[in-house]
Amino acid sequence: MAPAARPLADSLQVHDGHGPLVIANAVAAALAAGQGVVALESTILSHGLPRGDNLRVGREIEAAVRAGGAVPATIAMLNGTVHIGLDDAALEQLCSSDDIIKLSMRDLGVAAALGLSGATTVASTSALAHRVGIRVFATGGLGGVHRGAAETFDVSADLGVLATTPVLVVCAGVKSILDVPGTLEYLETLSVPVLGYRTDAFPGFYLSDSGYAAPWRIESAAQAAAVVHARDVLATDSAGVVVANPLPLDRQVDPTLHDRLVTQGLELLARKGIHGKEVTPALLEFFHDNSGGESLRANIELVLANARLAGEIAAALSELTVTQSSTSV
Repeated sequence: MAPAARPLADSLQVHDGHGPLVIANAVAAALAAGQGVVALESTILSHGLPRGDNLRVGREIEAAVRAGGAVPATIAMLNGTVHIGLDDAALEQLCSSDDIIKLSMRDLGVAAALGLSGATTVASTSALAHRVGIRVFATGGLGGVHRGAAETFDVSADLGVLATTPVLVVCAGVKSILDVPGTLEYLETLSVPVLGYRTDAFPGFYLSDSGYAAPWRIESAAQAAAVVHARDVLATDSAGVVVANPLPLDRQVDPTLHDRLVTQGLELLARKGIHGKEVTPALLEFFHDNSGGESLRANIELVLANARLAGEIAAALSELTVTQSSTSV
């Protein structure tokens, strides 16, 4: 049986060497009770979606997790404090403030010490989720190996963190502006399994098929949970798991429009000298401004679908863990 929920104050404060970390009451209660919890990154809200849309979508993402049967935990740093789970006022602050910075793994300690506010990336969200015992995380697209990385060494921190953090990440593959085969090769090198959800193709974010195969295929949330459980039992490594969930073919961005915008977007980056962590926000903004609303529509649909699937996986993993604990007693 799952352990009984223990009494909690409004939030549970956990202090580490880099400043306070606060777990929202609903999230802490769910973790204590062994219920499914899904971590949600906040960069998509602060840097990935337009003002006005971001708060509405943030609420919808959390609702999608609940519809999947789990408790949402949007993660962000506010005034130097990491919050695992946001109330509506904090969510509104995140979506409306002009001083929200993008925080990857390396930035967390610095920002906490300086009392700053920031949104978490895939890398930092995964690390913080693992820090408090959350096993499942939903996002839009995974970072990866950038084109020309052989010369620039530009590889997303997402991949390195996934190699050492046992969190399952539900995403829509990687953005097609990246080196997709290079990213898949690097994930293999890092021993991170990639599971295509009801697909043999690895998705390319706005596209249902990046042109490259997904190494493994699963058909259900229960199978994804079984993979996590089997890896726990075997204890062969500590890497995370990627579940690639594509948009339905009739909901992807038109490939011709997509390819034209990728070419123009890359030219824009080169012309303006944009690089590093500014690349993704700049390209998303370019797509949003030049796709007639199609990229924004696809972005919202895919992240909602990922949140719902992540909720189902977290619920299935919780049920599987409780069942295994009961039978082993």
